[in-house]
Amino acid sequence: MEVGDRFPDFVLKDENGEEFDSRMLEGVRHIVYFYPKDNTPGCTKEAVEFTANVPKLMMRNIPVIGISKDSPESHRKFMDKQQLKIKLLSDPDHELMEKVGAWGTKVSYGKETVGTIRSTFLIGKDGRVEAVWRNVKVAGHVEKVTECALSKFKND
Repeated sequence: MEVGDRFPDFVLKDENGEEFDSRMLEGVRHIVYFYPKDNTPGCTKEAVEFTANVPKLMMRNIPVIGISKDSPESHRKFMDKQQLKIKLLSDPDHELMEKVGAWGTKVSYGKETVGTIRSTFLIGKDGRVEAVWRNVKVAGHVEKVTECALSKFKND
């Protein structure tokens, strides 16, 4: 999945166990990010920072959606504990992650594993990828994504 590609349509369960259909986002610029696991230090920092940026992003109607393999129940607990204001979706079979290149071999703590590759996509109103961040390091990442999303908005 690269800049200019059409982001695949998907239907996944949200933190309430309800189906979320990506077609609801047609005509809306949005951020989709993939993360390894609820309630881990890096994933918590990323989710909390996206939540802190929700007011700025929603002023421009740019919702944020986080996706991991965790269950809807895990997402609900994570959201409640951290007071998150973003949508969290469950991709337990990592089908969407595989389609967009957010699943594969990675080095974690010095050893090679297969799992979620922390990745973020800015998706335009036309459903095409406007920006991609792969193998994300959490520090400073949300700020970069927010800045990019808002600067691209100014160019509309």
